[in-house]
Amino acid sequence: MSQFSPFSKEELLPQTEMLEIKKKKGELFIGLPKESHLGEKRVCLTPDAVTALTANGHRIVIETGAGDGANFTDKEYSEAGAKISYDTEEAFKCNIILKVAPPTEQEIEYINPQAVLISSLQLKTQSKKYFECLAKKRITAVAFDYIKDEHNTFPVVKSLSEIAGTASVLIAGELMSGVNKGNGLLFGNIGGVPPTSVVIFGAGTVGEYAARTALGLGARVKVFDNSISKLRKLQHGLSSPIYTSTLQPKSVSKALMRCDVAIGAIRGKNRSPICATETMVETMKEGSIIVDVSIDRGGCFETSNVTSHNKPTFVKHGVIHYCVPNIPARYSRTASVSISNIFTPYLLNIAEEGGFENAARFDKSLRNGMYFYHGILTNKTVAEWFDLPFRDINLLIL
Repeated sequence: MSQFSPFSKEELLPQTEMLEIKKKKGELFIGLPKESHLGEKRVCLTPDAVTALTANGHRIVIETGAGDGANFTDKEYSEAGAKISYDTEEAFKCNIILKVAPPTEQEIEYINPQAVLISSLQLKTQSKKYFECLAKKRITAVAFDYIKDEHNTFPVVKSLSEIAGTASVLIAGELMSGVNKGNGLLFGNIGGVPPTSVVIFGAGTVGEYAARTALGLGARVKVFDNSISKLRKLQHGLSSPIYTSTLQPKSVSKALMRCDVAIGAIRGKNRSPICATETMVETMKEGSIIVDVSIDRGGCFETSNVTSHNKPTFVKHGVIHYCVPNIPARYSRTASVSISNIFTPYLLNIAEEGGFENAARFDKSLRNGMYFYHGILTNKTVAEWFDLPFRDINLLIL
């Protein structure tokens, strides 16, 4: 060898290929604070999920009473291996914070810098200050309503839509009974009695599950949507044939005049389209029911106004309106189990990949849900909505 060669003889021989070493499985430190948002009773992890996580060596701190709204006791969580904390701040001091509703500005103050926050975003209810507080703490934030999986669906949104769709029919059934000042009708198909007639606006997940439940109870169902492909998919997915139509004012008006229950389940990009005008609602039967599931996007009925779980209904033109924005919170235990079943595999995967950073590199659905990365805004929609600077997440995580 030449004495001027920069390599030794051994270095010039074929070398063993060195691959990137996978990071050691990480231990997660997860905090579950109690929900402070009015009417929010859900919790992100059930005691069963906590058992699965603690069995894998992860530490979990739960604020006392966090599961009360969904009927999970502190004792159940404690037996599952979680630490019950009587200090709100302690749950917020963990590396990963799980919440259903987004934290308040006061709660963001409790969070340690560089922590990971997983919660819903509820963009329409947020202020610019919220995002500035997160940026100041260099927090990495994931919105579970933005997580999109490999099948191009939003698993948490889909799951909660299934609950809302099913619940809308059950709520209508309750309101129709004489006890609740309804017409005293039974939701169903009794021999010799004409079946209940239901009109549904929207053939998405909420509309599909509302139709499924109404058909299961023996009702006659009519579904309206302007997407022919959605209507076709719905017809193929249901066990019995149903009436489907595009939103034509004449057909809509005729259907509303004859129905006992009308359900609004169409979601627009920014606002839900008005499918039923006030004039149409005026022609509806006395004592008939409107359940507007789309009220969080403005509602499908011109007569809809937001109501709460404490006072859920009002009467207008003789029609009972139910316009509560957060229907799944009414069924808090079912919703909690559903959310928990989606989160647990994600958390186990984050640990398996050696921490959140690594998991986000390999898991596209986590990147889809991320709107803050170490205090840098990475969601274009949020950036445009609040006129904030934005960076592409794929350029930050390599």
